[in-house]
Amino acid sequence: MTVNDTPHILDDVFHPADPDHLFTKDTSSGVKILLLYGSLREVSYSRLMAEEAARILNRLGAETRFFNPSGLPLPDDGVDADHPKVQELRELVGWCEGMVWSSPERHGAMTGIMKSQIDWIPLSLGGVRPTQGKTLAVMQVSGGSQSFNTVNQLRILGRWMRLLTIPNQSSVAKAWSEFDDNGRMKPSPFYNRLVDVMEELVKFTLLTRTNKDYLVDRYSERVESHAALSKRVNTPE
Repeated sequence: MTVNDTPHILDDVFHPADPDHLFTKDTSSGVKILLLYGSLREVSYSRLMAEEAARILNRLGAETRFFNPSGLPLPDDGVDADHPKVQELRELVGWCEGMVWSSPERHGAMTGIMKSQIDWIPLSLGGVRPTQGKTLAVMQVSGGSQSFNTVNQLRILGRWMRLLTIPNQSSVAKAWSEFDDNGRMKPSPFYNRLVDVMEELVKFTLLTRTNKDYLVDRYSERVESHAALSKRVNTPE
């Protein structure tokens, strides 16, 4: 195969994979993980599960922060991004290197509270893509039998937000029976899976933190930037 076999590719912005960009030494501290949950109930199992996940992440050396969605306005409800809760959410997204999304399954889908949080996170903000290349773990709790509708939907959203969604996930059935009176998750295969997911999230975050920009560097965007630069340089003053 020769260059002539791909005549539509612009050589100036076509970059073959470079192992030197993929395997770089990382000497920084523990990863920073933001946890979002999708219920405001006093006893919220999605929040309790996120709190349990944070304990595991802390044990793994990660720094964790939560966003409380109480008071977050509905998107497009006459409120702009200057709202304090929107600013808080966006600052936390900018701070983190990875996220955990934990939602109940309600009527066979994620909750509106969960979706509203994600809808307030922009794909681009001031020339920066706040979610691109960051890692994501998805989890759900159900009141009844096992389901994967919500985690599947969260995966779609993660891909749409250009997040590196890890392969493993957690779905806890009959969540009301999996937590004790103190809000702690009981020992079970569900708990073991949660540990698995958090381990994997930390590993993938460490693996990609120094090269995430390279991993999501896109030929189509380089073409667009190249075209804009050429137009600017070749425009008479």
